[in-house]
Amino acid sequence: MDPLGPGNGSGHPPNRLRKTPTLQINSQVQREPSNPFADASSSSSNNNNISSASTLAGPSPITPRALISPQQRTFSPSPAPADSLSRNESTERLAVPGPGGSLPRSRAYVDDSQSGYPYSTSQNQQQQQQQRYSGGGGYGADYTSFSSRRTSWSSDAASRHASYGYGGYTYSSPFDDSRVPSRAGSSDDEGGITTQTVTEKFAIFPDGDLIVYPHDVEKDDELHNPDPNDKERKCDIWHKRGITNIGALIFLIGGVLTLFIGYPVISYIQGLTSIKGGCAGDPMCIDVDIPLLKNIRTGLIDPDTPKSAMKKKSASGKDLELVFSDEFNLDGRTFFQEDDPYLQAVDIWYGVTQDLEWYDPDAVTTKNGKLELRFDAFQNHYLNYRSGMVQSWNQMCFTGGRLEASISLPGRGDVSGLWPGFWAMGNLGRPGYPATTDGMWPYSYHDKCDAGITANQSDPGGLSFLPGMKLPACTCDDADHPTPGKSRTSPEIDVIEASVHALHGEKKPINVIGDVSQSCQVAPFDVWYMPDYDFTELYDPEITIMNAYRGGVYQQAISGVTNLNNNWYNGKEYQVYAFDYIPGDKGEITWYVGKEKSWKLDARALGPNGNVGQRIIPREPMALIANLGMSNSFAALNLTGLAPLFPATMRIDYIRIYQEKDKKSVTCDPPGMETTDYIRKHKDVYHNPNLTTWYVLLSLSHSHSLHSRFFFFPTSYVQ
Repeated sequence: MDPLGPGNGSGHPPNRLRKTPTLQINSQVQREPSNPFADASSSSSNNNNISSASTLAGPSPITPRALISPQQRTFSPSPAPADSLSRNESTERLAVPGPGGSLPRSRAYVDDSQSGYPYSTSQNQQQQQQQRYSGGGGYGADYTSFSSRRTSWSSDAASRHASYGYGGYTYSSPFDDSRVPSRAGSSDDEGGITTQTVTEKFAIFPDGDLIVYPHDVEKDDELHNPDPNDKERKCDIWHKRGITNIGALIFLIGGVLTLFIGYPVISYIQGLTSIKGGCAGDPMCIDVDIPLLKNIRTGLIDPDTPKSAMKKKSASGKDLELVFSDEFNLDGRTFFQEDDPYLQAVDIWYGVTQDLEWYDPDAVTTKNGKLELRFDAFQNHYLNYRSGMVQSWNQMCFTGGRLEASISLPGRGDVSGLWPGFWAMGNLGRPGYPATTDGMWPYSYHDKCDAGITANQSDPGGLSFLPGMKLPACTCDDADHPTPGKSRTSPEIDVIEASVHALHGEKKPINVIGDVSQSCQVAPFDVWYMPDYDFTELYDPEITIMNAYRGGVYQQAISGVTNLNNNWYNGKEYQVYAFDYIPGDKGEITWYVGKEKSWKLDARALGPNGNVGQRIIPREPMALIANLGMSNSFAALNLTGLAPLFPATMRIDYIRIYQEKDKKSVTCDPPGMETTDYIRKHKDVYHNPNLTTWYVLLSLSHSHSLHSRFFFFPTSYVQ
């Protein structure tokens, strides 16, 4: 009978320890195959004493054979054992079997015989040994207080270095702590020995008891098995982020409720309580007296036009009535495309006269009740200057009557260089779009076909470089012509083109004053560009003279030049410039500066001459143009004198058109002289300022009949 008691022979509670086969430490012999782990003293267990010495060094009756032996671990002085295990240290220990029972494997190789505590059947020895295992002798822990809770790696590391007394020395077994991490979970520098390292060094057979104990502690156990009690589970939403989230939710919910509930309710209540009536006090109410858009005109006549300006007398004494006016009293108007029903500011370079500026809609506006065209020294589009041009092309046209404007010219009357103009041109040509005026400007011819319609007028002497009329009266019935059988052209009549000149006399310095050229351009040309001046009239030769310039290879100009007052510049004072005309081969044109007539051109001055026929006073629907330019082709440039004047501004107080009561025609499609349909058919060329030439080609139709067709394509481009 085991003197240490039933079950384990040690007096310890049963089922607290699991048995582990005893390994022979530092031995190079293998035990009998039936029990390869039995130590030498196990065969003589009748003395019922566990001898660590015999386990370590006892003779073996088994025939030895060579085995791989681990490095022998040395004895070292043992520090005083702890009285008790630390709180974090695991109390689950593996034990090696002893005589009649099991001991903690951390104490399995301590030689108790040398420490004075051999196992015996005496009760005193049992009590002493139990006292040692319970912590009194520094051998073991109280197994009755074991906890199944796994602990941290640091606790196990501490337990591996605990000292166990053996005569003042401590022996550390390779199996001292089964909770050493596996090779995959430990560092090489720790020198820990695990079951894996043992099986690599000893020729042992697999055994269920050698499998790593599931409750052994490894380094990363706390990552895989965290303690839920370590986490703070307190729920508190009253912090900065929580308050922000709640506030956002309240705002969103309130907005949705206001949109879908509050707004309909408020609108319904306001509808019940509002006073129904007219538009008084309601700026959103549309009324006939309040235009929806400020630039929208309700009629051709500006409501701001004074009643005193509703009627005029023509040069021939006939009564004229106002048919169109724009007073420009509303400030801040713009004239981009489709901004205004009658006027448009263009965005082009006027290449046909080699201007030095770019015409930009930004340079045109209304200010202080005036239309302003501003000329700036502003680099753009590879040019050094920017200015403005407005046109009524294809929007508002007139035929016959009186065109007038009140203008204050830009700059100064004694400084040359600027080229302000106010003029009219036939609607079939668009100013600044050279392909549209090719073969059209400045022709104004009768409805016959002769040498006058041909290129260069069939004159080899270089009188004309014009390409010939594009739309003469003699065309085929199916030709691309707006009104077959009639000569269609794009003539020009200038109200003014302003310049300067020096006064004659011996006074020094020479006085320089402003002047205006009032002219009519025609083609085909007279020989030497000489009209019949017997049918022209100057009303005050001391103020107005006939222009010495009569034309060139591209135009014949019949022009009178009138002196101006230098106060009529730069907004100081305004002057009225006008012409009235009667279209046709028996018509006439009379020009005005102020209330006075300056000169008159009778159609007989343009009668048949040589191989050309009658040139007529323009009968085309005319569009009006106002512009402020600069070009070497018109006047000498005094840039030194102009620099202090920039930005120079041409100001127009109003524009008005008068016609006889029974001859009113304020349209671009007068009967028999329509233009808009033809323009619509060729909208590409009428909207491309880079096209310069319009060619007439012949092509065969599908029926193989010969007919003429107009094609347009560029032969050169302007930048």
